[in-house]
Amino acid sequence: MKKIITFLLLITSTTMAQDKGVFESYSNSFYGKIVRESKTYDQIDNASDKSFKMYLDDKEIPGSIEEFIIVASEEPISQGNTGTCWCFSTISFYESEIQRITGKRINLSELYPVYFEYIEKAREYINTRGKSHLGEGSETNAVQRMMKIYGIVPLEAYTGKPSNQPYHNHEKMFSEINTYLRNCKETNFWDEQVIIANIKSILDYYMGAPPKSFKYAGRTYTPRSFLKNVTKLEPNDYVDFMSLLQKPYWSQEEYKVPDNWWRSDEYYNIPLDEFMTAIKDAIKNGYSMSIGGDVSESGYSSRHDVAMIPSYDIPSKYIDENARQFRFSNGTTTDDHAIHLIGYKVDINNEWWFLIKDSGSGSRNGKFPGYYFYHEDFVKLKMMTFTIHKDAVSKILSKFKND
Repeated sequence: MKKIITFLLLITSTTMAQDKGVFESYSNSFYGKIVRESKTYDQIDNASDKSFKMYLDDKEIPGSIEEFIIVASEEPISQGNTGTCWCFSTISFYESEIQRITGKRINLSELYPVYFEYIEKAREYINTRGKSHLGEGSETNAVQRMMKIYGIVPLEAYTGKPSNQPYHNHEKMFSEINTYLRNCKETNFWDEQVIIANIKSILDYYMGAPPKSFKYAGRTYTPRSFLKNVTKLEPNDYVDFMSLLQKPYWSQEEYKVPDNWWRSDEYYNIPLDEFMTAIKDAIKNGYSMSIGGDVSESGYSSRHDVAMIPSYDIPSKYIDENARQFRFSNGTTTDDHAIHLIGYKVDINNEWWFLIKDSGSGSRNGKFPGYYFYHEDFVKLKMMTFTIHKDAVSKILSKFKND
């Protein structure tokens, strides 16, 4: 009997030996065939899918950046695959302001305000129980708002991306933030401390944790002390303008677009002629500005580096506040991009052109990567707001009632 039991144990121990694992490269040749042939089909299908664009080859457009009178500015930087034009354009603007005010050239971190903008968006999402707008975009005055709370840092102290990553890419990061906050809403979980801590962990993973202190030019600073003592920027010195018929002129109003998620109502709303005069006078006097609006028109060409309004859309003489409001109201003018206006020229026909510094990918497809030439009609019809130093618009500000 003992022999039989021993024999059975031997058999059992042999047949139940632990399995082993090995590493193998994944292979699914048929899926690869599906992907390749689908791409081929899509390319054939899309070959005839062309957008209708203004013919520009016979137009008199600026031929070079050197034709413009330009304020001091740094070289254009790509925002990569992110919805952060609002910050790249405005950080570029503040870099020019630092040069204007102090004569110093300082590269600021574009992603430092973005990090904290996400924190504040999450906080608002919690406070409104998921009713506030949640997206990558924001407005140019968000940078000013973040600077007031969190200060600012130089680029060397915070790049906002892994060192080996060639371009900024927030696709996965925003997807995780969005999914997490939507889940909080669905489960009715609103513990602010826990939620903010989890949002920070996502941001830290993809962007890195921003510094609480850092060394710059041999001295140690906090973000707030760097803002005050090095940049000399005073956030309260910057103001925002818009020009829309839907709100009373000569009053401060809310710019009602999704990216104004905190519902700022401090925009000075002025008539369109005043709006254009303010822009022209400011740049002539050496003040640049961060400006935002719509860049989806058929006269907007990355291949030619220009933005114009074709006459088949609306003749120049008919561009007024009604045409502007009409497009904003029906949704053909949207709040989709922000850029830095850094220069101007007046051509032989006495028409104005503005030199635009642009962080978007479309600006890298022409002869002058990172730049566009905007005709004044395009600004007049399609640019909705701008941020600027109050000294550049003191005459206009004096017309507002001081309540």
